Amino acid sequence: MKNVVVVGGGAIGLLTSLLLARTGITVVLIESSGVGRESSWAGGGIVSPLYPWRYSAAVTALAHWSQDFYPGLGQRLLAQTGVDPEVHVTGLYWLDLDDEAEALAWARRQGRELFEVDIAEAYQQVPVLGGGFKRAIHMPGVANVRNPRLVKALRAALAAMPNVELREHCPVTGFIQEGERICGVTTAAGEIRAERVVLAAGAWSGELLKTLGLELPVEPVKGQMILYKCAEDFLPSMVLAKGRYAIPRRDGHILIGSTLEYAGFDKTPTDNALESLKASAQELLPTLKDAEVVGHWAGLRPGSPEGIPFIGELPEHPGLWLNCGHFRNGLVLAPASCQLLADLMLGREPIIDPAPYAPAGRLH
Repeated sequence: MKNVVVVGGGAIGLLTSLLLARTGITVVLIESSGVGRESSWAGGGIVSPLYPWRYSAAVTALAHWSQDFYPGLGQRLLAQTGVDPEVHVTGLYWLDLDDEAEALAWARRQGRELFEVDIAEAYQQVPVLGGGFKRAIHMPGVANVRNPRLVKALRAALAAMPNVELREHCPVTGFIQEGERICGVTTAAGEIRAERVVLAAGAWSGELLKTLGLELPVEPVKGQMILYKCAEDFLPSMVLAKGRYAIPRRDGHILIGSTLEYAGFDKTPTDNALESLKASAQELLPTLKDAEVVGHWAGLRPGSPEGIPFIGELPEHPGLWLNCGHFRNGLVLAPASCQLLADLMLGREPIIDPAPYAPAGRLH
């Protein structure tokens, strides 16, 4: 394999391109807007599913591999590009969970560090926490990655490679077919041919597959977030209660998220969500009542059944490979998803069993 077109410049498309380009393959990465400006930019960057015990073994396998890979990835990207993705290990407290017993049982089975802690200890560790919480469990090793900086670092790493071409603001309109085989894409600027095409267009992946008469069960799910700026040491750990979370960045920015809305491709931030997120912020961290919201935005996640991504070649269209449908966990699962896809494309021993993610039999 000499050349590949990657459609979609989010974290998944960027990291897929980087892994393939490192083997000497020529890569053209095509993005309809600016690289990394959609879901990858808009998310929170917790390097764990919000409730890891509620997911299938397929999601867990990708998450665990990626969590172990992230610290090294952050260090390598900083060394290569001078851009620090800020992989920040803070740990995470879950408060007043309904399924606490299931969470602890899952952790024992998986051999992951997740402990029940006395609520007094949680308040001691996170003094700014709101009153009235009764129970807590804690995972000390969880990191968050500053996702806008991660995509900036990945973009910089690709821009420095002579065998990579980045084409931004270049919407893909369809695929080039020879028989059933896919051998390139059509864009507003003309055709781009390649031996293989990787579709990593997030929430837009399904729209592109419709041009081949395929129904991919990936749909846009809107998520809104707000951002505060506090002192650097204001919040020492991530906290999560009632489905909402607070994430501290190293410089004192605090992210509060997020909503889950099925509103098609509408990305407009709404006043209702703003008020709801502010209420959650103040319940978690009451002193935020007096803090200014410095940002409020929305992104579109690629919703998929059970959050299990599609990774692999489409049997009905050889040459077309999928890496999409990561729902709320694109950043969490990106390293393993992209490594698995690269292994499959290059005929290497895959890092994990690829069967649960195979597109065969999962499209309509």
